[in-house]
Amino acid sequence: MTQSAERKLFSFDTEFDAGGEVVRPSAWRPTKHAWTQVEVEALVAQAAREARETALAEVASIQAMALSSIGQALASAAPALTQIAQAHREQSAELAMAAARVVAASALDRFPQAPLQAALEALGQEIDASPRLVIRTGELNDETRERLQQMAADAGFSGVLAFRDEPGLPPAAFRLEWADGRADFEPEAAFGRMVEALNSALAAEAGHAETLNDGRF
Repeated sequence: MTQSAERKLFSFDTEFDAGGEVVRPSAWRPTKHAWTQVEVEALVAQAAREARETALAEVASIQAMALSSIGQALASAAPALTQIAQAHREQSAELAMAAARVVAASALDRFPQAPLQAALEALGQEIDASPRLVIRTGELNDETRERLQQMAADAGFSGVLAFRDEPGLPPAAFRLEWADGRADFEPEAAFGRMVEALNSALAAEAGHAETLNDGRF
């Protein structure tokens, strides 16, 4: 048979001294069952503040988690986005080079002597002091010779102009030779140098120095 716990029906925790003075007041306070309007409004305002603070804390926590998730997603997607951007640049450059080839081919077919004329004008000061200038180009005829002589004269060359027919040279290609130097132009070689420079620029932008597409343009 177990002994039931002793029940304490009354608690007198107020202590008095011998003279009846209170030494330690009681900590017991009666439960309040009624509040004034002012007290109710104060309690409601406090509850609203606490609820707002709790909601803001939850929102801040959700925002922090969302930002963390976004950061992780961006970090994981960055390499793929970099590759996509680089591929887009390469494809745009390839398209631009293809269009440039078409335009240049059409222009050279229509004005095959234009590159040679530009070269003579650019080299005017260098070839002016040379006593002899040799022009090598393909499909020379009397009309072409007269036109080239006029071009050289317009560029300021007053020496002897010699022509050499080079059937193996493609249209618009030429070679110039004078006492102190030489110059040449071939459309395909020029495009090759342009492609090489473009690939080097794209590789440098991508952060490495090797050619990206092995001259596929």
